Amino acid sequence: MEFSLFYFADDGVGGPATASHRYRLLLEGARFADTHGFAAVWTPERHFHPFGGLYPNPAVTAAALATSTERIRIRAGSVVAPLHDPIRIAEEWLVVDNLSGGRAEVSFASGWHPTDFLLQPGNYDQRREVLISTVESVRQLWRGDEVERRDGRGEMVRVRAYPPAVQPELPVWLTSAGNTGTFKAAGAMGAGVLTHLLQQDLPTLAGNIAEYRSALGGRPGRVALMLHTFVGEDTGSVRTVVRDPLRAYLASSTGLFAGASAAAGPDLDPSLLEELLDMAFERYFTVGGLFGSVGHASAMVDRVRGIGVDEIACLIDFGIPAGQVLDSLRFLDELRAASAA
Repeated sequence: MEFSLFYFADDGVGGPATASHRYRLLLEGARFADTHGFAAVWTPERHFHPFGGLYPNPAVTAAALATSTERIRIRAGSVVAPLHDPIRIAEEWLVVDNLSGGRAEVSFASGWHPTDFLLQPGNYDQRREVLISTVESVRQLWRGDEVERRDGRGEMVRVRAYPPAVQPELPVWLTSAGNTGTFKAAGAMGAGVLTHLLQQDLPTLAGNIAEYRSALGGRPGRVALMLHTFVGEDTGSVRTVVRDPLRAYLASSTGLFAGASAAAGPDLDPSLLEELLDMAFERYFTVGGLFGSVGHASAMVDRVRGIGVDEIACLIDFGIPAGQVLDSLRFLDELRAASAA
């Protein structure tokens, strides 16, 4: 089992202290990961909402991480493929690959929020098909192959993406919220899978991983599971630290998901919303996250290892003050070391 750090901050959480240095946790956390045996740092792509809004372009944050670290893999989690021209994706990540000395990796996602697709509205209905074709195009460009496009004068021209890659092949992942078809598609193309427990439980994930391994046909594969994470001295104190920030984070996410539904309906009654947030918190804290003391969190590591997860992508930025999270990373590192042993 390997461990990585995953970022998906709500820019509305944390107030003026956060605004003074929004990327402190990202930069200092990445430096800690780089010197303590963690595998990677992931940054996402989100648009037009405070939830995840610190990360509109993972290539930009990846470039910053590439120049401030030496060892860890620098990953997109994820590039929303249908929003972009594959040539542009290849160009941006080729720069990251060169800045990092060959440590770039990309997980591609189909996207889901209709508002995001104002960047490329024609791709919304066929976004899953565009995802697969984009991955193949980026791989082709990464190898130095030419692609044919029509230029501004209407003439067909052949172009390559620059700069040349350090890695001869781009390590590719597909991001899945739990759709079995995406797991199978990742296996068929020999890609890794980045997934989470927001829309699936562990037994469902175990089934999806089995389908993925079958589709790989004996090739090496990799499953990274994103889990909200805070490890501390004892489980009781961790619960106290985590409860209010995680509930606020989950409340912010409800606005994002409601905005994605044409049938969202009226706002929830405040008392009902509080009840739902309490239930969601209990689910994440007990069976859907990596929380508690090193010993307590080890049980979750064992459970996910048992169903075939290769890596835990630890989402650490959900509203707890940056200094407190950075101080807690020593306990997460203890968990990582104990798991490796």
